[in-house]
Amino acid sequence: MEFGFLGFLNLMGSLGFFIYGMKVMSEGIQKVAGTKMRQILRSMTSNRFKGVLTGFALTALVQSSSATTVLVVSFVNAGLLALVESIGVIMGANIGTTITAWLISIIGFKVKISAYALPIIAIGFPLLFMSKSKTKSWAEVLIGFALLFIGLSYLKESVPDLKANPEILEFLAQYTDLGFLSTLLFVGIGTILTVTVQSSSAAMALTLVMANNGWIPFDLAAAMVLGENIGTTITANLAALVANIHAKRAAAAHFIFNIFGVIWVILLMPFMLDFIDAYMTSNYDASPFNDPESIPIALSIFHTVFNILNTLFLIGFVGFIAKTVIKMIPSKGEDDEEFHLEYIGTGMMQTAELSLEEATKETAKFGEITARMSEFLRELVETDKPKRQKKLLKKIKKYEEITDRIDDELATYLMKVSEGSLSDESTRKVSHLLNISNNLETIGDIFFQMSRDLEKFFEGDIIFNSEQKGGVLSILDEIDKAFEIMVANLNKEYDKVVIEPAYEQENRINKQKKALQKKHTKRIETKMYNINSDSVYKDLFFACEKIGDHIINVSEAVTGQKDKDPEDK
Repeated sequence: MEFGFLGFLNLMGSLGFFIYGMKVMSEGIQKVAGTKMRQILRSMTSNRFKGVLTGFALTALVQSSSATTVLVVSFVNAGLLALVESIGVIMGANIGTTITAWLISIIGFKVKISAYALPIIAIGFPLLFMSKSKTKSWAEVLIGFALLFIGLSYLKESVPDLKANPEILEFLAQYTDLGFLSTLLFVGIGTILTVTVQSSSAAMALTLVMANNGWIPFDLAAAMVLGENIGTTITANLAALVANIHAKRAAAAHFIFNIFGVIWVILLMPFMLDFIDAYMTSNYDASPFNDPESIPIALSIFHTVFNILNTLFLIGFVGFIAKTVIKMIPSKGEDDEEFHLEYIGTGMMQTAELSLEEATKETAKFGEITARMSEFLRELVETDKPKRQKKLLKKIKKYEEITDRIDDELATYLMKVSEGSLSDESTRKVSHLLNISNNLETIGDIFFQMSRDLEKFFEGDIIFNSEQKGGVLSILDEIDKAFEIMVANLNKEYDKVVIEPAYEQENRINKQKKALQKKHTKRIETKMYNINSDSVYKDLFFACEKIGDHIINVSEAVTGQKDKDPEDK
């Protein structure tokens, strides 16, 4: 049977089946072990060697070096990992991704796992209807595992028989005997294949199937594996184009690490292949150069040896790689007047669970930006210089626009995250983050309205007396303390936040507002009331009390507390 358009569609469908199975299994594992993964990453990256082990363990677990890289970037952003430590984890992730090749080589080719796939799905399917979210996640792991190997089975059947269809690779035949140039050509093919299918694991599976079926000889299959190691870094760098500076640096470090490894392995390729050939001949009584069925194991050995040796060679140069990528991608510095999402990069949103890490850090930054508006308002109340007043009024207006845009983009991002497959805990967190963002945006609106009131106040050449100025500054002092607690809460692990200090500070704000209101009432009773200054003064301390309400709403959303009447807190 000739390999026509339908055959090509079958091949692409089989590849899609394989990739989808890997995605379902990976997301299921991440939901089962998501929190534990974060704990492991915190505790096991104290030095570069532990970082390598951590990267290996995480990638072997979730079967996705991209997912590990996204998690690493999250922790670099959060300040929990230094760039040097993150490079160690990425090195380990490269070794961890070789586990996929071994799974396919040992289970996919040696055992007819597809025969057991339907029974595995039969076990997993009822678990999808259980009430516990973790049980449902285990169902996804089982079903994803089964789908992955069904896809591999179809992939093996969809790859055409070269003996019956020699014209398929006829155009490549003239390039297989060019020595070093042939190696470079197939490195390029491996790179393009990985970028095309957007998965080094899927590209590796396709290479193993092609080699096992006799499409390509062992040496050129090894060259394709090297190309796949370059391809996976190009995919990460393309994603990082629209991501933040930390993601760009991590992706660049990944590229430098892999490209250097490919260069030295190409130069030593004949020696490495001869060594693997000798090992296979003595242990398996089969040479990968003569027996296509032995190529999958030989390629898995090559892939693993390459990544382990490359890590051993470069682990001592982690600091140098970090300095190099920092020079390659210098920081533009923080420009407070220009809004940009620092932590979220849409191109890096690989899985819904891990994307919440990015959104959480962006929300914490949002809290810090909003808190700065209190500083500007304080100075606006204190200064009597018209030029400085105009500058501060513009700054507060700018920051109010920034809070609007952050709220809008965070909401859009979180909606995209919620479209993914989330655990119950993560679904609740999306709701809490949306609540936090909405409250922070409202705080920005209140500060802006206060600045508008003051602007009209200044235009009328009216000034506060010392008592009024002192009153506004006293309640702003309490607001600033509330902001400190709120920002600290946003930067902590949400399940470890204690709400009581926030409630205590909210009570102080309410007491201060009541005290100012009492004095204000007394001024009216004693006919010391000034309609121009006192009306603005009253609006300001009432607005401060409203800000306090929204600040406590943020801490309540962090801890998952139910909203209460502000007066009862």
